[in-house]
Amino acid sequence: MNLPLKGIIPPMITPMTEKGDLDIEGLENLIEHLLAGGVHGIFLLGTNGEGPSLTYALRKELITKACKLINGRVPVLVGITDTSFEGSVDIANHSKDAGADAVVVAPPYYFPISQEEMVDYLEELIPALPLPVMMYNMPSCTKMHLSVETVRKAKELGAIGLKDSSGDAFYLYSLIEEFKDSPEFSIIAGTELYLPETIIYGGHGAVAGGANFFPRLFVDLYDASVANDKEVIVTLRAQVLKLYDTIYSVGNHVSRFTKGTKCALSVMGICNDHMALPLRKFNDTERGQIKKYVEEFKEVNVV
Repeated sequence: MNLPLKGIIPPMITPMTEKGDLDIEGLENLIEHLLAGGVHGIFLLGTNGEGPSLTYALRKELITKACKLINGRVPVLVGITDTSFEGSVDIANHSKDAGADAVVVAPPYYFPISQEEMVDYLEELIPALPLPVMMYNMPSCTKMHLSVETVRKAKELGAIGLKDSSGDAFYLYSLIEEFKDSPEFSIIAGTELYLPETIIYGGHGAVAGGANFFPRLFVDLYDASVANDKEVIVTLRAQVLKLYDTIYSVGNHVSRFTKGTKCALSVMGICNDHMALPLRKFNDTERGQIKKYVEEFKEVNVV
């Protein structure tokens, strides 16, 4: 895997059957859909992948089959964050054996911990991992907003970059400034709307949930951002903004982002939209709204 890691790296959803098994046909369809859209990598078992809700057996099956299907065409990153230290190491070792390229580490969830405790944790965890480590700042799910100092410590321990899903633009720009003299250390935005600024100010890409269903939209926006083509950026960002008013607006809970993503893929005929508990897929009315919105995007050639 070449460094810095950059481009559009979708946080791939996990296709599932009604019984909760891995949807193998849907997985293959989804991977080929992403690769045909030009993505630069694939992130397994992130938030959109419902990683923490899946059994260890299902996680390992997904990693094994996805790595085999991707077959080295793009880098594969695997989320290994777990409440158990040994659980994280076990999934990391399985990822290495399956052919993944890197693992992604967020603060272990449930117990609130301090920045100092997080550094202590990383001092134990990173040396125990068999693959390069991408840090993941996801305070809404982990109770911790990684400080710039903690990220610096992670880099000193060998981390290759950070995905920031805090939604805090000032923090994101602070990271870019902090590591501007370390171009091999990737700063990856988790907030899709920040992609152009991330690239223009010196960052490296985005883990964009919407790239699951509209990968080419985000790849084109990334390319325009690299070229600093302001006219194209304005046009494509308008389509990304529209996602927030349409596909991401269906439903009443924060889970609507993941549900909407899976539902959009389902109405596009790519994979099933069944979900792991505690989440449930959209009802028929909500699905009808998603189908209508996907058709609207087809009319402007986004799909």
